[in-house]
Amino acid sequence: MIWPGTGDPYKRKKAIKFLLISAAVGGIAVLLTTVGVNPMIAQQAHNACIQDMDTDWKISFTFEMIMDGQKAEVQPNIGITDECQRAIYTLSNDGTVYAEWVENPNFELGHFLYISKFQIRDMEESKTEIYVNDRLAENGLKTPLQDKYHYKAVFTSKNYDTSKDKDFLPPLPEN
Repeated sequence: MIWPGTGDPYKRKKAIKFLLISAAVGGIAVLLTTVGVNPMIAQQAHNACIQDMDTDWKISFTFEMIMDGQKAEVQPNIGITDECQRAIYTLSNDGTVYAEWVENPNFELGHFLYISKFQIRDMEESKTEIYVNDRLAENGLKTPLQDKYHYKAVFTSKNYDTSKDKDFLPPLPEN
């Protein structure tokens, strides 16, 4: 079988030249991403490892999450692996979250959810509610983190069946 563009020697040269140029451009893009962009992303406060840093800015706050009407446990050791301790982390499942950095990096609640690998795309954005000290926050996931505050996030997943929250049975007769 003759592949398209390879039967005629002139077209074959053009096709091979095009493929070589495409491979070179792709290789350069991968190299730039690996060498240039990834290190810059790793140095951002919510991505960086802090175990070798002198962190002067430290806060702690409490966090609770309600998922589809049920309280979800905050996992211990969020942001802590064998290789790295992130700037926002938990030590236990009591809901206390810690944040540290060299100076105030203006962390937001969304940064904590990002570090915890919470699947925000699986949630109904229009039904998401964020409370700070039991008051509805205007900024949602962009709510700034502050020392000693309590944050509560209420999420509804996209595949959640709200009909099971309703009771369709008639009321019981009174005696």
